[in-house]
Amino acid sequence: MKIVILLPLEEYAIKKIEELTKDRCEIIYKSVETVATEDIFDADAILGNLPPKLLKDAKKLKWLQSSMAGTDAYLGGVLPEGVKLTNVTGAFGLAISEHMVATVFTLYKKLHLYRDNQNRSQWLDRGTVKQIEGSTVLTVGLGDIGGNFAKKMKALGAYTIGVRRKDISKPDYIDELVLQNDLDKVLPRADIVALALPNTAETKGLFNRERIYNMKDGATLINVGRGNAVDTEALCDALEDGKLYAASLDVTDPEPLPSDHRMWKIENALITPHISGFFHLRKTYENIVDIFIENLSRFLDGKELENIIDMDTGYRKK
Repeated sequence: MKIVILLPLEEYAIKKIEELTKDRCEIIYKSVETVATEDIFDADAILGNLPPKLLKDAKKLKWLQSSMAGTDAYLGGVLPEGVKLTNVTGAFGLAISEHMVATVFTLYKKLHLYRDNQNRSQWLDRGTVKQIEGSTVLTVGLGDIGGNFAKKMKALGAYTIGVRRKDISKPDYIDELVLQNDLDKVLPRADIVALALPNTAETKGLFNRERIYNMKDGATLINVGRGNAVDTEALCDALEDGKLYAASLDVTDPEPLPSDHRMWKIENALITPHISGFFHLRKTYENIVDIFIENLSRFLDGKELENIIDMDTGYRKK
């Protein structure tokens, strides 16, 4: 078998892989920029993310291991029939949930406004702030990322409500659990609404104008999933007219956000360029490497892979 690995690996990871695969298969270490077409077409497995168009004719391919949590680019018949697609669920929860908590503190304590003061050399009091303790936090999507965020907010004294698609089991860190069909029943109660959703037909446009304006007056919206879950123009309106207190966006629609878009100028919009995950936190990289190696071991031994994606729904199979 031929295994193509596109993730940049450090020496310790390469050593682990070499020990695991010795005399069992051929390993080719490349980058997305340097991998040869013949290597793609001859690969039994690819670990890493390639442009989908390069995989269409990879007839030998049996398994694609994404280095991301989102795999929507590979759905809809992009991959040859029968290819198993896996992601790295479990790798990003720590990094992204800490980013989310940091943005809540920033917005609630107006640190972004004081940074604006600093840039203008202004000694200026920006007025009252908000508290997390005693607030109601609604997390839509209780996977690795959303679950870690809800757990942290619970530890900070918030009342936590979770929204899931199907699973009715309630984790200890969730005070109240509802299914997605009941989202609108709990939405007006939430001081903070956090979206940690993949890009699927169900999530696209989930927070449209009507739903944004169904949020509690003075609420804060956080989105770290996919930008197209939120109507950007409606969100701008809700921030500008005072319906919402603030928004933290690590993802936008469109993305990248055009330099002339009005969202950049909205004072209580905190925008980061889709950086809460990736490899910015060392632990995230280590988690991804561990998932890669575990799944590679399973693949070579003919065992069931972890984090298999349902090609119809785009969600991870349980």
